[in-house]
Amino acid sequence: MTKKIIRIGTRDSQLAVWQAVQVQQQLAEKGFDAELVPLKSEGDLDLVTPLYEMGVQGVFTKTLDAALLSDRFDIAVHSMKDVPTQTAKGIVPVAVLKRGSHKDLLVPKNNTAFLEDRVYKAVIATSSIRRRAQWLHRFPHHSITNLRGNVNTRLRKLSEENWDGAIFAAAGLERTELKPAGSIELDWMLPAPAQGAILVVCREADQFSFDACRLLNHPHTERCTKIERDFLRGLMGGCSTPISALASIDEPNNSISFKGNIFSTDGKDHLSIELDETLTAESNSLGSRAAEKLLAQGADRIVEQIKNGN
Repeated sequence: MTKKIIRIGTRDSQLAVWQAVQVQQQLAEKGFDAELVPLKSEGDLDLVTPLYEMGVQGVFTKTLDAALLSDRFDIAVHSMKDVPTQTAKGIVPVAVLKRGSHKDLLVPKNNTAFLEDRVYKAVIATSSIRRRAQWLHRFPHHSITNLRGNVNTRLRKLSEENWDGAIFAAAGLERTELKPAGSIELDWMLPAPAQGAILVVCREADQFSFDACRLLNHPHTERCTKIERDFLRGLMGGCSTPISALASIDEPNNSISFKGNIFSTDGKDHLSIELDETLTAESNSLGSRAAEKLLAQGADRIVEQIKNGN
């Protein structure tokens, strides 16, 4: 009897392939053979339109989802922060791999002296509306320009354009070994929900792939990313909403902490929340409870402003 080979669907960017290879290697450690099936996603093909103007959640995942449902491969590997909180019908989340860095990085073109200059109008590149809002809140005199493409393309554009710096996810630069020496961790910037985490999905009816990939799941990462995504869902957020969230488990102290915020797109208006509690079964609802508290404080007003284009 021929041994089943699990076909892994992935975008064909360097980072996406790296992530898929991690899944392939971890499956091999569990005794399963797997091969990569690369595809281009709509998000990769359109490198001009800002992500927040493409008007659709899952811009990087829907092409893979459609191919997965068409049986072109058995599982798909995604950057979890790109995945809509409601997965496509017929597709189920299987495993969340152990999280990498959740942080954002500033990659300066030359140096960071401009950060101390309260008059100089620096130009910072990013396509993330979340990063844009948090940056403008801290540096309202700066301007933001759009930056699209894979990690290599964005680094090249930074070197070519007359910009002062660009913002990247630390995990992406570290995984591709492209992190410039002068990069600065933005400890004050809260990440996107599930940033730094890798998600594996499969077809609902594919028990073999589900059972195999479930062995790769990292429970702490799964729990924290669920809480973060519940916060996002509770605030009715998507790719075009500047919502950030981070849940952290302190195992020795049996505790969990949560930080979350929502910003107006110009960074002027925002609401934040921090919660800490003992780690129990009740903690699974932490993200939803945090969202309810912010809605009670007026977060729905900010969401409505964003929906109306303000």
